[in-house]
Amino acid sequence: MSNSQKILSGTTGPQPLAENEYKRLKWRMLLSAMFCYFFFYTGRQTFGFAIPGIEEDLGLSKATLGAISGILLWSYAAGQMINGNLADKWGGRRMMTAGAILSTLLNWCTSFSTGPKTLGLFWGANGFAQSLGFPSGGRVISNWWAPHERGRSFGFYTFAAGMASVLAYITSTIVVDTLHLDWQWIFRVPVLLMLVGGVTFYIVARDSPAKAGVTPPASYALTPEEQAADAAAADETSLQRYKAVLRNPKIWSAGIAIGFQNAARYGLLIWVPVYFLGNDWETGGSGISPLWISVALPVGMAVGALVNGQISDRLFGARRDRPIILFMVLGALMATTMYVAPLGTTSGIVVLFLTGFFVYGPQSSFWALCPDIAGRRMAGTATGVVNCFAYLFAGAAEPMVGGLMDSTGNTSLIFPIVAGACACSALVALTIRR
Repeated sequence: MSNSQKILSGTTGPQPLAENEYKRLKWRMLLSAMFCYFFFYTGRQTFGFAIPGIEEDLGLSKATLGAISGILLWSYAAGQMINGNLADKWGGRRMMTAGAILSTLLNWCTSFSTGPKTLGLFWGANGFAQSLGFPSGGRVISNWWAPHERGRSFGFYTFAAGMASVLAYITSTIVVDTLHLDWQWIFRVPVLLMLVGGVTFYIVARDSPAKAGVTPPASYALTPEEQAADAAAADETSLQRYKAVLRNPKIWSAGIAIGFQNAARYGLLIWVPVYFLGNDWETGGSGISPLWISVALPVGMAVGALVNGQISDRLFGARRDRPIILFMVLGALMATTMYVAPLGTTSGIVVLFLTGFFVYGPQSSFWALCPDIAGRRMAGTATGVVNCFAYLFAGAAEPMVGGLMDSTGNTSLIFPIVAGACACSALVALTIRR
């Protein structure tokens, strides 16, 4: 048994670790958080695949189902505001695992819905359960990784979130098109992966080096200021944490900037499949299913998050605002290209990949920015507050986008809308300037 294994199993007391031992532990925490969150979207990004079956079975309109989908976004936003703070108070390990278990149960409850009231109740509650996940995992990561590495670590974490969209797409397609099961099973089968991820995270992860019984090497040691802040945090109330975070103007700038970015992201995730399945896209006789063309979007998002986090550390010296602005400008350009350029199948896949790459990529910089601005001791609260902004904007934008689609019948308008949101995000990000 290695020294780090003995420490995590509780067979040895607190002691300083060598660089290589601590490096293995910090990667263990990051990979366990990534493993868990890789499955989280099977609990909330599968709803669209169930809509046709719900329409037929329960007789609900698209407008009603759109409103129910919006309930999840709003309850997720409210949950972010609450649960990020609780992750600081109770620890991300327990919170993330609780979110996975509760979301699995609520997905199963959703599958037994008999009408709009029960569907809205269970799906809305699921949004709150889902909100326990991301800030809690981010809290654990910020405890183990040094500030100059946060772009890299949060880049990997956000990459897992991006790949979770791909997994949600694939598992839902298997349920519907391969296994030919009813819509209820979309809420029953994929989420079992999330349950496994949550339990595994609880077994493998530890909230902090102190909770693991280790002392980081000198290169990771806290400064005297950070040690004093951690000591003060022990007696800090939730209200004090909220006040400290919300009084910081850079948190507001980051929240509004990611709000526009997330509105662009969800605009793409929700409406690009509609665009490719409609009459606005022609495959040119390629024989490739439009749904498989659209999967280039979440793949591009996942890769973009990984790259953006790396360059924020290595190219921009932990200046998070610069890669955010760069990617948002290029995202606006790619979305505009999707709208105005005569694209064939191959070029459409490439440009759609790049659109996802640049639109979603800045999320890794945003999440690294939260502990940078608010400090490690309030990383969960700051992440929750900023993510609340993100989903408030996304929830507000979707009904407006849907109304525009209904009134014009032109689903390709999603691309200039996304371009405009990206431009607004870049402009607001100019005020962060860390």
